[in-house]
Amino acid sequence: MDHNTICTEIAKGNTALGIEFGSTRIKAVLINSDNKPIATGSHTWKSKFENGIWTYSEDAIWNGIQDCYANLAKNVLERYGQILTTVGAIGISAMMHGYMPFNEDGVLLTPFRSWQNTITGQAAAELTELFDFNIPQRWSVAHLYQAILNKEDHVKDISFLTTLEGYVHWRLTGEKVLGIGEASGMFPIDVDTGSYHSEMLKHFNAKTSEMPWSIIDLLPAICMAGENAGKLTAEGAKLLDPSGNLRPGIPFCPPEGDAETGMVATNSIAVGTGNISAGTSLFSMIVLERPLSKVYPEVDIVATPTGKLTAMNHCSNCTADMNAWVSMFSELCELMGNPVDTNTLYERLYKVALEGEIDCGGLLYYNYLTSERISRVDKGLPLFVRDPNSTLSLANFMRTQIYSAIVSLRVSMDLLKDENIRIDRLTGHGGLFKTEGVGQRFMAAALNQPISVMDTAEEGGAWGMALLASYMLNKQESETLDEFLNNKVFDGMGRAEVKPDPVEVSGFNIYRERFLKGLELERCAGKCIL
Repeated sequence: MDHNTICTEIAKGNTALGIEFGSTRIKAVLINSDNKPIATGSHTWKSKFENGIWTYSEDAIWNGIQDCYANLAKNVLERYGQILTTVGAIGISAMMHGYMPFNEDGVLLTPFRSWQNTITGQAAAELTELFDFNIPQRWSVAHLYQAILNKEDHVKDISFLTTLEGYVHWRLTGEKVLGIGEASGMFPIDVDTGSYHSEMLKHFNAKTSEMPWSIIDLLPAICMAGENAGKLTAEGAKLLDPSGNLRPGIPFCPPEGDAETGMVATNSIAVGTGNISAGTSLFSMIVLERPLSKVYPEVDIVATPTGKLTAMNHCSNCTADMNAWVSMFSELCELMGNPVDTNTLYERLYKVALEGEIDCGGLLYYNYLTSERISRVDKGLPLFVRDPNSTLSLANFMRTQIYSAIVSLRVSMDLLKDENIRIDRLTGHGGLFKTEGVGQRFMAAALNQPISVMDTAEEGGAWGMALLASYMLNKQESETLDEFLNNKVFDGMGRAEVKPDPVEVSGFNIYRERFLKGLELERCAGKCIL
C-alpha cells in the first residue's frame, strides 16, 4: 500500500489500533486495512516491589498508556503528516491475569497484584483440589481466595474483579467485559458453553458462603473474538489522549491477555497449532483436540480468543536475567572505549553462542529471578555454577544463558508426553527469536520439534491485539477468526522452519540432566542467601 493510500485510510479511520501492557513496555501498533503495521508507539515501565507485592500503580498505568499513545500519534504525524483523530477500532491487551478488585464506587481496593506474584500458594492448592482442575497462583480466583484466607478487610467490599486489560477497557468504554481467553485465567471456563464453569462456581460459592457476594456477580462478562465490546466514551477519549485530538465513539473489541494476542500474532489458534512466547517470561500455548486425561499442576488449561481448549506451559523466568548480563557486557565495552549499540551487542552475543560446545562445556546456570513452579523452586536466585573441569568461554557462557532460558519449558513439556498431544506446528516469537537462526535453533533442539518463525516475529502482542480489533471491524458475516487470519493476514507471509539437529538434541539433553541434578542447589541457595 502506497503512502498516499495510507494517509487516506488514516483520515477515514480505516485502521485498527492494538495497545498492549507488557511487563517492561507498553506498545501501540496501528495497522491499515491490509493488516500491516503503519505506525507504532511505546512507553518503558517496570513493576515495583512494595509491601511484599509486585505491582504497577494506577498512575503508572495511565501515564504509561498516555505516553505510549502520544508517541504513536507523533509517529503518525511525522510519517504521514496527519493529526490522529480517530481509528476504526481499538483493542486493549495486557500481561495475563492478576488481581484488581474494586468497590461499588469504582475505587481500587488494593494495589494491582501482577502475574509476577507467588503469594497465593495455599489458595491455588486448595482450589485445585476443590475443582479437580489446575488453578495457577497468578489466576485472579487464586488471589481472591488467598485474600479471603488472609482475612483481608477489603474482600467484603468487592463489587467488581478484573485484570489489567479489563480495567483499562472498562475506564475507556464503561464496559465490564473480557475476551474468553483472558477470562479463562480469572476463573475456569466451560468451553462447551463459552461461560464460567457452573459447577466450579457453585463449589466456590459454597466454600466462601460467609461472603456478602456471589463470585459470578464479581466477574466480567465474557465476549468472543469478533464481538463488539463497547465504544470509546468522551471521558475515555480524554483519558487516553489528553491532547483532546482523539474523538469518542470508536468501537472496541474484547480485551485479551498477552497469551491470546501471541496466539493471534503467530496464527496459532487452530487445533494442533501452538506458539512459544519468549521474553521476560516463557510459555507455550498448544490448542488441544481433546481435554487432558488428568490434572497437571504445571500445566494451565485456558482458551483461545474463540474459546478452544488450550494447554499452557508457563515459566516465570526467561530472558530477564540474561538482559542484566548483557547490560554488564555493555558497560565493559564502554570501559574499553568501544561502546556498542544494544541490538548489535545482543546479536553478536547470541551468534557467538552457536560456537559453544553442544553441552555448554559443563557450565550450569539458573536464571531464576523469581520462583519457578515448573522446577518447584519457591524463591528465585540467579546462580551460575561450574566445576574445575568445565570450559569457561564466552561461547559456552552465552550458550548456557540461552539453554537456561528455555530448559524449564522443556521440563514442563516432558510432563505431557503420555498425552500424545497433536502438534502440527510450533511458532516462536519474542525477543529470544529476534536474532536469526539462534534461539529458534536451540528451541528446536530443546523440544526435539521443528520450530517456525514468521516474518512478523518481532511484531508481538500489540499487533495481535490490533488484528483482533481489525477482525471485529472487517469480518464478513460468517467469517471465522481462523479464516480471517489465514486469508487476510498470513496468506503468502514468509515462514522459516528449523528442524532439530540430532547432535544438538543430544547436547541439550545432557544439559537438561545437569540442570535437573543441580536443582536442589538452587532451592537451597534461595533459602540460605539474602
